[in-house]
Amino acid sequence: MPSAVDKNRILRIAAISSIAGNTILATLKIVTGMLSNSSALIGDGIDSSTDILISIITLIVVKVISKPADIEHPWGHGRAETVTTAFLSFIIFFAGAQLIVSSVSTLISGVQLLEPSIYAIIATLISIVGKMMLAWSQYSLGKRANSAMTRANAKNMLGDVLVSAGVLVGLILSALTGSAYPDTIIAILIGLWILKTAIGIFLEVNLELMDGNSDAEPYRVIVDAVSSVEGVSNPHRARARKIAGFWDIDFDIDVDPKCSVLEAHKIATSVEDIIKKNLENVYDIMIHIEPRGDFTEECFGLSEKEMRGEKE
Repeated sequence: MPSAVDKNRILRIAAISSIAGNTILATLKIVTGMLSNSSALIGDGIDSSTDILISIITLIVVKVISKPADIEHPWGHGRAETVTTAFLSFIIFFAGAQLIVSSVSTLISGVQLLEPSIYAIIATLISIVGKMMLAWSQYSLGKRANSAMTRANAKNMLGDVLVSAGVLVGLILSALTGSAYPDTIIAILIGLWILKTAIGIFLEVNLELMDGNSDAEPYRVIVDAVSSVEGVSNPHRARARKIAGFWDIDFDIDVDPKCSVLEAHKIATSVEDIIKKNLENVYDIMIHIEPRGDFTEECFGLSEKEMRGEKE
């Protein structure tokens, strides 16, 4: 797991490489599209321009999340990455919706596409190869940095590869048939795929924004850790949430009422050490100690049975 400094460095590399690559591709497609009378290629270039905006936002976010915790943000500024990822999903959704709307409008109007030149096809092929390389680099860097934001950008770029592939097929079929229908129908299908990607990204980050968690692994590790330490039982009121890819964990444990504060502290520390050893990307663990037998009604969090996947 990279340190905070390493993560920020990796994110900066991802953002700068994305800006450089997309600037070259966007310029190539827009200029070539204008010279070869290809509206589809111009639209593809505009879509690539949104990736430049995304990467600029990433650079800004890297600066924000690198700030230390303060009185207004005691958990740090990691949520900025989650919020930005949600924002990126809206950009991706808008790009897909715009593609569908423009394609449907073209289909309804019955406008015939001009026969594309060979330069438009060459530019589209270069775009496909370039986008695949950018998507692979963004995913690899995002995985190294454990960054949902960068991985989301990689998914967006994979969508761009499909967009460019659709443009290529549309250019070829339109040239062969002299009709706009092949290009527009493929564009609509690509737009629907982009919408699906955007919705998937949003649902994933929305769960994190709501302090939700679909991963049962942290709870399994908590139960196993408590079971392996002598003198402790009944892990309960457990909550596990993610902050920019790191786990923030709270739960209560029961110890002997006659146990000294020092002994109870050592027990809690042992449990914490085992959790950190068996669970990656732990940001913080807060363990509350209670005397065994002193039952209080739980208003939130998971009980031991719930963490084991059993019904109450």
